[in-house]
Amino acid sequence: MQKMAETNNSVPYTQLPAEDNNTSVNSPAGCRLRPKRVSFIVLTGLVAALLLFVAVKYGKNEAEDVNPGPVPPQETVCNMLGSNLMPLTSMKTVARGVAEGVSAKSRGRFLGLRPFPWTKQMLAWQRTSFHFQPKKNWMNDPNGPLFYKGWYHLFYQYNPEAAVWGNIVWGHAVSRDLIHWQHLPVAMVADQWYDINGVWTGSATILPDGKLVMLYTGSTNESVQVQNLAYPADPSDPLLIKWVKYEGNPVLVPPPGIAAKDFRDPTTAWTTPQGKWRITIGSKVNKTGISLVYDTIDFKNFELLDGVLHGVSGTGMWECVDFYPVSKVVENGLDTSDNGPAVKHVLKSSLDDDRNDYYALGTYDAVAGKWVPDNPTIDVGIGLRYDYGNFYASKTFYDQEKKRRVLWAWITESDSEAADICKGWASLQPIPRTIKYDKKTGSNIITWPVAEVENLRFNSKEFDKVEVKPGNVVPLEVGTATQLDIMAEFEVDPKVLEKLEGSNATYECRSSGGSAERGALGPFGLLVLTDKGLSEQTPIYFYIAKDAAGNFTTFFCNDLTRSSEATDVRKLIYGSTVPVLQGEKLSLRTLVDHSIVESFAQNGRTAITSRLYPTKAIYEDAKLYLFNNATDVTITASVKIWQIHSANIQSS
Repeated sequence: MQKMAETNNSVPYTQLPAEDNNTSVNSPAGCRLRPKRVSFIVLTGLVAALLLFVAVKYGKNEAEDVNPGPVPPQETVCNMLGSNLMPLTSMKTVARGVAEGVSAKSRGRFLGLRPFPWTKQMLAWQRTSFHFQPKKNWMNDPNGPLFYKGWYHLFYQYNPEAAVWGNIVWGHAVSRDLIHWQHLPVAMVADQWYDINGVWTGSATILPDGKLVMLYTGSTNESVQVQNLAYPADPSDPLLIKWVKYEGNPVLVPPPGIAAKDFRDPTTAWTTPQGKWRITIGSKVNKTGISLVYDTIDFKNFELLDGVLHGVSGTGMWECVDFYPVSKVVENGLDTSDNGPAVKHVLKSSLDDDRNDYYALGTYDAVAGKWVPDNPTIDVGIGLRYDYGNFYASKTFYDQEKKRRVLWAWITESDSEAADICKGWASLQPIPRTIKYDKKTGSNIITWPVAEVENLRFNSKEFDKVEVKPGNVVPLEVGTATQLDIMAEFEVDPKVLEKLEGSNATYECRSSGGSAERGALGPFGLLVLTDKGLSEQTPIYFYIAKDAAGNFTTFFCNDLTRSSEATDVRKLIYGSTVPVLQGEKLSLRTLVDHSIVESFAQNGRTAITSRLYPTKAIYEDAKLYLFNNATDVTITASVKIWQIHSANIQSS
């Protein structure tokens, strides 16, 4: 470990300017095309013709794009023209998934912005090194993760044909440690009338005798969502290569009063006091999101219980519902069937309307099959989230090997669909996270990267008690900063906190001016994936607000508005409040892996995941800084940083 002394080479902090809509879309000078005049005219004509072709063929209003049709070929979109420069077309992103009855799998139109001339080098940098993703093409929701005969299994929705949603089958990979993975052949394909339009989200249940069953949603030949049963062809095979679909499928169809496309995503089953198995499935009635409850003995015949497990008015369709216990007294995770006085139950839903994952803690009545939130003001869909950034369609499983509950999710792209087609892949998985009940607050859960990721650490550096004065930025010399694990603590003099007068002004991460909005007590934190000139920077920071009555509220935010000079990526501000108890320092952990950044405040009480697409702050030009943009306080930071090795992810 190399211990670094406090550095004095701080530089003034540059506030974020207003967005410049006239920013040049030229690539760096070293990558620009320099053709001769005649060649330039010919190439310009080709580009213009291709732009016109795509604009006519794919440029309809999004509302008209109910059936997106075939994906344009890569060469049409990228127009590589034999060079290292890829001037993307102005193709609009079509609506994918909505007509088929699932949440939108694209982010609307082509952002209304000009295409950016990405280079091969820029796009290659975006691929992660220690996060799981397929070798190529599209992926989305995790399915049926489990531990079986010595192997962790991840199934995921996958398009084997293109880097956009469609043709959904189940990809499959296995791991010994949740970090290094081996891709296996596709586990299930859309080949039956009951799943011909898609093999969608499912969950695994391990029976007491060790047998394994999988329930999954299929989209029928008439686009009706039904639930199907599958099981391993050879239960003795630890890799679970081949799967068999039950000949009596579907085992469940939408009940009366539920629309054909509002019935999906069965959970892992748990046992009832009557000795049956119980599952819940997401749905809605008008604008009320609900979780239907079914009991079964054999996973082939099901009984619909009266009422619902829970429902919340105004939250819309509930997707990817998850339901599991957490212990109030022990650190271990719990099997899905565990219950008792020392147990709370988490109910989580992915909201189709706003594409975020919400959870709530509550009490489960196993006899009645009902769940009641501890605090109705932060019920499912209107309160707490696993992650306040880019994080959706999550699913947990109980890891019986290490006695922990592990969380997976789908991390989407925030760039244009055209860019995804050019780079040949889209979406990835976060580092798996453990879930625990927060015994200190009693009001939330804690999520934290699995311990195995720490085995990738090397070459640590430590910066102890670095003072960062108001308006300053301090570089942290760690070499290339594209694969890092960062642990940081921040201290603010409590005497200064007490002396400052409070205000009735309100603050909120997403509607604020980002890290450029200076207050007496914030923002301060880290700048990741930042170039030396600070023209591209991604602040991850705390902001402390003090009201007129002297009460403090701490916010944890991530500002992407200056994360990239590209014109076709989303640059949002993420964040929320984070509980900070008396005597606690402000703590932050951030995992940086090229285009994904995962951040955790106060040991995991609040998390933010972001996708970043810098054009300058890449490779050896990606740097790391401390910053303090508060007006009235000096902050003291202690930071420990590790470089992170790449994971070994092998093809089958």
